[in-house]
Amino acid sequence: MGKNHQVKYHEKSTKSVKGGFIRLISGKWRGKKLSVQDKAGLRPTTDRTKETLFNWLMQDIRDASCLDCFSGSGSLAFEALSRYAKNVTLLEKDNQVANQLRENLKTLKVDNATLIETDSIHYLQQTACQKFDIVFIDPPFFNGLLQPCCNALEINDYLAENALIYIEKETLSNDFSAPKNWQLLKEKSTAQVSYQLYLRGVK
Repeated sequence: MGKNHQVKYHEKSTKSVKGGFIRLISGKWRGKKLSVQDKAGLRPTTDRTKETLFNWLMQDIRDASCLDCFSGSGSLAFEALSRYAKNVTLLEKDNQVANQLRENLKTLKVDNATLIETDSIHYLQQTACQKFDIVFIDPPFFNGLLQPCCNALEINDYLAENALIYIEKETLSNDFSAPKNWQLLKEKSTAQVSYQLYLRGVK
């Protein structure tokens, strides 16, 4: 396995580059806009979907330890931080995207987030050093990453008892099977995207 680069937001800073933005919809940074890299395949969760998700998590997000497995724009991670999550770990493979995440963490003066620049699947194949209460899984579409990610989370002990797991995937995809001890709590879909919330139970 290659070297993982784990940094706090203040340890490295890079200049933002031209692209779009995400908007935080609630919490202490409500209405704040953050820059997003203009990268092919980068697909921030829409405001409508994000609002639905965090309504689902309303009673659980405060003081939760969260893991964002494919951070991308950071839309879910930053929303969790805005809503007073205890801490958030962001995994991101692309160097330019990771640099933008660092810049946004710096802009918000975040001191309870850790960005790890790594291949997420390889990282999750290591035994966990921390258990997470809430996990966001929104991988690049059509890359076959969802199943190995969920399997690795379960096998390598990343999930706290009664952890909540959010999954965003292609609506047309039918090749995903959740671990047997995950209970489907909520589900919605559009023509392109399906999103689900699972509760982890005892094996």
